[in-house]
Amino acid sequence: MIPVQPERFLKDLHDLRAIGASGVGKGVVRPAYSEADITARDWLADRLREAGLEVRFDPMGSVFGLADGPSLLMGSHSDTQPEGGWLDGALGVISALEVARAAREAGGPAVSVVSFQDEEGRFGVTTGSAAWSGVLPEEDVGKLVDPSGVSLAEARSAMGARLGDWVDPARFTGFVEMHIEQGPVLDQTGGKIGVVEAIVGIRDMVIRFEGQQNHAGTTPMAMRRDAFQALSTFNQRINDHFRNVVTPATVWTVGHVSVHPNAHSVVPGKVAFSMQWRDGDPERLARMEQIIRDTASEVAGDMGLSLEFGPMLGVEPVAMDATLRAVLAGAAEIETPGKWRHMPSGALHDASNMARLMPAAMLFVPSIGGISHDFAEDTAEPDLVSGLNVLARAVARIGA
Repeated sequence: MIPVQPERFLKDLHDLRAIGASGVGKGVVRPAYSEADITARDWLADRLREAGLEVRFDPMGSVFGLADGPSLLMGSHSDTQPEGGWLDGALGVISALEVARAAREAGGPAVSVVSFQDEEGRFGVTTGSAAWSGVLPEEDVGKLVDPSGVSLAEARSAMGARLGDWVDPARFTGFVEMHIEQGPVLDQTGGKIGVVEAIVGIRDMVIRFEGQQNHAGTTPMAMRRDAFQALSTFNQRINDHFRNVVTPATVWTVGHVSVHPNAHSVVPGKVAFSMQWRDGDPERLARMEQIIRDTASEVAGDMGLSLEFGPMLGVEPVAMDATLRAVLAGAAEIETPGKWRHMPSGALHDASNMARLMPAAMLFVPSIGGISHDFAEDTAEPDLVSGLNVLARAVARIGA
């Protein structure tokens, strides 16, 4: 086992938490390319240099700490949601830092570290690692705009002269990412470690209904072409239509709704809403897409509305590397005997993109109450240390 120092690891986690601290519990506000995000990347760069690693920023602003020669790459991301928790992404970065630092102090094996930029999707989906891996074509990067209308180029310019060339993926032998589960399974079952089998696929698109804007007091209910009622009807029907297609692990969400004109005394004439669904089976994802399109068309026809579908976004399901998974499982059994499990990831992670470049694997630790993407996100410190120790045991074996 690599001789990691839990106290140093926890101090770094809390020091990073202080950059962009929300003032509410352990919450953090550190969106991609914000002042707090860039300050955090500079702080990390200093820690990486102190650990004897070569610091490189790539064209997206992802920061690497590179070991000499071929090495295992570890890390995650340090940007957060607009109201984020202190561990989402940060845990993977700081655990990688501690393992890399301890490995160098012990004379090996070689471990490099990365904090990818914009994993949380201010400009897309795992933007930094997607651009590096080629999942996001270079010609599309320049077209990206955030929800406020700020272009990626404009936001990225805040990083100034830090930005450099792409790091060659061929120098890495594999990728390992530790993360909080962001769900309730480990917490509710008393589990301490999750070894990820696969990362689910995601589909996401915007659906628009258009009816007739009208007076809310003088338009009889039977004569309305109410776009919001179409959304309500769609939401009811889709749950029923999915019934014989989905599994208990399948999820779908209407997460963003825009109503026009969004006024108390006006029958809504337009509604646009996001529809996202996730599953580990590509065929099921495709079947769900067809059901969504058919259901929306059925509702529009029944209610006399026009219908428009936005572009389809998303990523394919990705299996984690079997060899790396086996090493993580063996380390988990030594560290937390009988209290670990194989499990899927229902959330998207940078490891999904890395699996297209090199062998990749993920490790989960519990999330208290299953809460994430919220200021209340937390994990007990003994569980954080258990995860660190599993990584240290696994990396020692991978590098042997």
